[in-house]
Amino acid sequence: MATPTAAYSVRLRVRLANRPGSLGRLALAIGDAGGNIVALEGFEAKGPVLDEDVLVNCTDASHIERVREAVAGLEGVEVLQWADRTFEMHRGGKIEVLARMPVVDRDDLSMAYTPGVARVCTAIATDPALVHDLTIKRNTVAIVTDGTAVLGLGDIGPAAALPVMEGKALLFKNFAGVDAFPVCIDTSKEGTPAAKAQAIVETVERIAPVFGGINLEDIAAPACFEIERRLRSCLDIPVFHDDQHGTAVVTLAALENALRIVGKRLADLRVVLSGAGAAGVAIAKILMAAGVTDVVACDSRGAVTVERTDLNDAKREFAAITNPHQLSGSLADVLPGADVFIGVSAPDLVTADDLRKMAIDPIVFAMANPDPEIRPEEVEGIVAVMATGRSDYPNQINNVLAFPGIFRGALDAGATTITEGMKVAAATAIASAVAADELAADRIVPSVFDHRVVELVAAAVAGAAVADGVTRPPRS
Repeated sequence: MATPTAAYSVRLRVRLANRPGSLGRLALAIGDAGGNIVALEGFEAKGPVLDEDVLVNCTDASHIERVREAVAGLEGVEVLQWADRTFEMHRGGKIEVLARMPVVDRDDLSMAYTPGVARVCTAIATDPALVHDLTIKRNTVAIVTDGTAVLGLGDIGPAAALPVMEGKALLFKNFAGVDAFPVCIDTSKEGTPAAKAQAIVETVERIAPVFGGINLEDIAAPACFEIERRLRSCLDIPVFHDDQHGTAVVTLAALENALRIVGKRLADLRVVLSGAGAAGVAIAKILMAAGVTDVVACDSRGAVTVERTDLNDAKREFAAITNPHQLSGSLADVLPGADVFIGVSAPDLVTADDLRKMAIDPIVFAMANPDPEIRPEEVEGIVAVMATGRSDYPNQINNVLAFPGIFRGALDAGATTITEGMKVAAATAIASAVAADELAADRIVPSVFDHRVVELVAAAVAGAAVADGVTRPPRS
């Protein structure tokens, strides 16, 4: 059974008979239903009854309902309130705009707005580079999506994608002090994929004067490749498709540390990838740049080979640089003998029996979100190192280890783009955050709450930006 998690947690406000055993019977019923009580809060005795807040973690939405039914059937227990804590956290949105200074008198008003602001506008018109010093552009990133590839949910549209983009903005601010704002673009009225991509490019070009960087997010392949390429060529600010490059950076960092556990080298690996979309392509490229020579990628129709006639342009280019032995067949067909399995695709695609056929001391990164290709409970004793994209398991390969520090470093350095050197520097910095005496099979990446990571990544990225010559000239 899956482990209960805060992602499916509920708050029960219950009224119990104020007599011995009442709370125990409630706890027993919740436990028998598989729920995990994580806290008791808000105790209030009222004569013959007492009111209590109970926080319960469950495994999924259907499990929440099972726990609810178990509690509802208890004699002497009245459920006063039932709230899904995740939905409550999102109610009203997770971010807001705050003023950096008060405006309390005419002097403040005359400087912050008219007439004083006109002098600042004129200065920027005369010297456009001043916009990076005198406006929010200095520290602001647009999180851009069309909602066509959200988490593992697929094409759910821009409105349904907004909670994810808000969450991303929250992480930017909390981890790196970067002000980020969601920009969810509706392309549903555009007739063709090319027209949809054009609409995104044009929209971002038009809003770019406000932002110091563009974080592309949850845009389906192959459109995401073309959109990123075009925006990188026409904008003088960093453009970073996090689903590709953020995932790739953290994957490389995690793999480098995992190899230290099993005593293997990048150059000797055979890697099988499940997923030949944005993340899969970027992971393959960064691994090959780091020294891996044998990468086989699979999509929903099996191994990607140059012989297949159903590939789009992006996958044809991908096929040309991967799968050196032209293996064909299903994911299960190409897994035997592989040293590493990396999943960025869909839930429950591999089985324990599939993984038993891998090479000795296999490394498995099952990173599909919210549900991985295989759960850690299913592979205990089979794999040497296991990682997922989830926060409720060890070794979370999470983009939050990369993107806050990458943008912090890029903004601090005044970078005009993000280079391969900056990405590799970020991966090295992340890996270095796990000290030799801390390294273990369940500790190949640092905690996402280790604030040293952002500092290390930002410094490494800023240094690489300077070394690569992609920073704006310093102002005198």
